[in-house]
Amino acid sequence: MAAGAINAVAGGGTLITFPTLLFFRTAPVIANATSTLALLVGTAGSTFGYREHLGAVKIWLWRFAPVSILGGLIGSALLTQTSDKTFAKLVPFLILFATMVFLAQGFFRRFAGLENRARPVEERRRHIGLAIVFQFAVSIYGGYFGAGIGILMLASLGFIGLTHIHEMNAVKTVLSSLINLVASIWFVCAGLIHWPKACVMTVGALVGYYLGAHYSQRIPQIRVRQLITAIGFTLSAVTFYEQFMK
Repeated sequence: MAAGAINAVAGGGTLITFPTLLFFRTAPVIANATSTLALLVGTAGSTFGYREHLGAVKIWLWRFAPVSILGGLIGSALLTQTSDKTFAKLVPFLILFATMVFLAQGFFRRFAGLENRARPVEERRRHIGLAIVFQFAVSIYGGYFGAGIGILMLASLGFIGLTHIHEMNAVKTVLSSLINLVASIWFVCAGLIHWPKACVMTVGALVGYYLGAHYSQRIPQIRVRQLITAIGFTLSAVTFYEQFMK
């Protein structure tokens, strides 16, 4: 439930489910695959919670969906062929970087003179190519390990011109679902799922996703941004400790 709620607001639920599975003596690769499948099913609750915002972001979903699917497939294929130890060491740096970028959005908008006006469609299109490439890289990472992809996507969406935090969360949730879907299909076909544990986690994630998506929209946008930033720094600190201090 906690992982589902965190994913609905900012992403990072994998950093709860993955260590939990390891604690219960699940092999690392199987834990990664099982965590991905469990959080995938729960995403349906979060997508339903953001349904009123999907119409406003439909154009962005069509732009980012193809690369998200392709990247998720590549990342999941890489996981079945390589160890995740080296990549796991990059997780703290990726989350910290994404959180700082997300935190600095307001500064960069003011610097560019965009704080008090909507960004024109033409100006957004100048950056769409770079954003698609970035989303492709995030999708590969998401298919491979997945922790923190929500924060990375929120940072990217902020810089291409989206300013409504709940609409950004709607885009992030749908794209995360696509990445996890193709990865889960690959993991199931590869026989990497621990089904009893996946079923238990799925029930909790479904409830957590719905509650997180529903109640986060009752909080002022500035508070949600502060919560996302706090989650990002916390996850970064925890993973730094796990990887380099233990």
